[in-house]
Amino acid sequence: MKHILKFTVLIIIIFSNRMNAQLDTLNYLKTFEANKTLYIGKPLSFLLNNMAQIQPKTIWSLPNFKTKNLNFSSEFKFVNKENSFKKNNIFLYIVWDEPIPMSQVEYYEKKNHFNFTDEERSFYGNKIIKNIQVYR
Repeated sequence: MKHILKFTVLIIIIFSNRMNAQLDTLNYLKTFEANKTLYIGKPLSFLLNNMAQIQPKTIWSLPNFKTKNLNFSSEFKFVNKENSFKKNNIFLYIVWDEPIPMSQVEYYEKKNHFNFTDEERSFYGNKIIKNIQVYR
């Protein structure tokens, strides 16, 4: 009986720590959404440089079904690729001022398997932000 109680308490502590970490991440990223006027019209590198506490781990293109050869927006996730499709993930949704050719986006997706590496940071860093949204 003692082991079951200890195990239950341990599970509760782990779960509450994870939830607090997600809420901290969400609240932190929401500050950038609230201040998006500072970032709209500026390159992504400006936003990333101001995000000192956390950096994206993966990037996912969101193709437009009307114009399949252009990417108008991307989702940045703050978890490893293996956890990207779990419930309650936090997304930083960026709409680009100028669409990005899908051929260029697909090159990095295939090469780096959706991981947000220094290569992607360099490639997307000069792309201009049109809008920012953070959601879960």
